[in-house]
Amino acid sequence: MNNKTEIMMNHGSLISNILSWLFALAVFAIGVVNTFWGNDPGFGVFLILLSLVHVPPLNVSLKERTGLAIPRIAKIALGVFIMWASLGVGELFDKINLMMADL
Repeated sequence: MNNKTEIMMNHGSLISNILSWLFALAVFAIGVVNTFWGNDPGFGVFLILLSLVHVPPLNVSLKERTGLAIPRIAKIALGVFIMWASLGVGELFDKINLMMADL
């Protein structure tokens, strides 16, 4: 490969890592809100655990230890499920309002 191709591949993986970290942090925050201000703390803990799927260093560690990697399409499908469950069914905005009222 030439130098330009390597730079483009590194740039794509950098963007992918940044998006993965941002999504993991958002899902972690949603999990914390659901754990402490929701009516189902188990769902909040479940979301916190699911946020770990999107953390890049944990994915690298998983691949090194087991040889298995979570496919990108599975992460995207999991992300869609998390957003649907949190925003639609989980009434996230009502829980955020409860949280703001407590502070």
